[in-house]
Amino acid sequence: MAFAIMPFFRLARAGFVMAREGVFGLAHLPDLPTGPRLAIRFARLFERRSVKTKSAELRLSDALNRLGPSYVKLGQFLATRADVVGKEAARDLSALQDQLAPFDLQTAKRVVAEQLGQPVEDVFLEFGPAVAAASIAQVHPATVRDKDGSERSVAVKVLRPGVQRRFQRDLESYYLVARLAEKFHAPSRRLRPVAVVDTLAQSVAMEMDFRLEAAGLSEMSENVAQDPGFRVPDVDWLRTAKGVLTMEWIDGRKMSDVPGLVADGQDLEALGASVIQSFLRHTLRDGFFHADMHQGNLFVEPGGTLVAVDFGITGRLSKRERRFLAEILFGFITRNYRRVAEVHFEAGYVPAHQDVDMFAQAIRAIGEPIHGHDASEISMARLLTQLFEVTELFEMRTQTQLIMLQKTMVVVEGVARTLNPNLDMWKTAEPVVGSWIKEHLGPAGKLRDAGDAISSLARIANDMPLFADRIGRMSEELEKMTSRGLRFDSETAEAIGKAEARHTRSGRIALWIIALSSVALLYVQVS
Repeated sequence: MAFAIMPFFRLARAGFVMAREGVFGLAHLPDLPTGPRLAIRFARLFERRSVKTKSAELRLSDALNRLGPSYVKLGQFLATRADVVGKEAARDLSALQDQLAPFDLQTAKRVVAEQLGQPVEDVFLEFGPAVAAASIAQVHPATVRDKDGSERSVAVKVLRPGVQRRFQRDLESYYLVARLAEKFHAPSRRLRPVAVVDTLAQSVAMEMDFRLEAAGLSEMSENVAQDPGFRVPDVDWLRTAKGVLTMEWIDGRKMSDVPGLVADGQDLEALGASVIQSFLRHTLRDGFFHADMHQGNLFVEPGGTLVAVDFGITGRLSKRERRFLAEILFGFITRNYRRVAEVHFEAGYVPAHQDVDMFAQAIRAIGEPIHGHDASEISMARLLTQLFEVTELFEMRTQTQLIMLQKTMVVVEGVARTLNPNLDMWKTAEPVVGSWIKEHLGPAGKLRDAGDAISSLARIANDMPLFADRIGRMSEELEKMTSRGLRFDSETAEAIGKAEARHTRSGRIALWIIALSSVALLYVQVS
């Protein structure tokens, strides 16, 4: 019971904190249903008086900072969507990406010493105060000496003490909401809220093991070795553990510092295009992408090269899913809405009993208003509302394997918009998507797929003797079972006996309870 009650109270506290800080007063989504609209009005009754004179952009950041790391993650996402929450709010929320209050230097040194198994002074020549602090970890500048005697600068990422416990508590609250939604709100079941929280929980667990992040950096480094204008830091594996990650120090300007980029003479439009095209290239070509590409995790070197850091959250797509994604994007780019609809059905994103032509018409209603218009002319809030209505109308279920992709696409587009408010998403994506389509779905791609199919058949042919041997043994076992009956080994029989004994004891206890209850009722009636 306590397990269910505590998440409820934590959730109620979160709602109360947001109401007190005036967060619900920022909700301006168009066409909001009557129920949520009334709920927002009720929540606003709890606003503190000082909120009325408080700038709107400070409300969210103050509330999320009070609520803790998992809520800060939400703020980091919203910071990339100035077109949804407003420019002022987005600018203030960007402080949540790497400007939170750091924990003290001595605590950081203690964590590093515990993780690496030796004093900080034996590992680093210098170890300075934190230069950036986010919801899960903070970064310290340090200096190391290599075997050849040379010195180099490194960045040391240190896990916040106690952050895993806090995230786990918040996840319990999220699970409570998800289960209640699935149980009592039938329309939300197609969105699979529990599965969504499962995905979040797995992502958080991986994000808090820096060895996995180091592996992601290493894999991405190999993938982008030949890519122009994009790279990732090198990992110092000898000074990396579960709660400590040491990597190359990056001398560049953070992408969140747009005025600084302008002062450096950087081409903001080119940088915005590079963010989107790099993400699409990694997703379509490699099936492995950085799934937390907000401004705080991107640096720009003097020569204009993008450097991505913080690979705690990554995403993967299978070859099949990459083909679906490419065809959907290319269909939007070329305004082939019928093909976009067909791909949704082929992928199983839309139930088979729905009408393809009707779905194509709905897709056209989304695609046409944004074609030929730049970001400054499009209301993303209204577009997101329309997308949600379409998914509900056609009974589309949430695809948990695509959650990271969908979230990151929204974040990446938001980052590009901060650099170029007049960004044309489709025009920017066309070179990468069109090239992938030509290479993989054209004649050369079909020949390559045919070769893969032949290789698969060859592997199956090589394994046929093994399959035949297994089938033969299964046939012998089935024949023995038929002639002698089903037999258990001694351990299985013992386990069945214990289970039956427990069942018998439970049945006896239940009978005694029923009997005593009957006697008690009879006594009450007689007296």
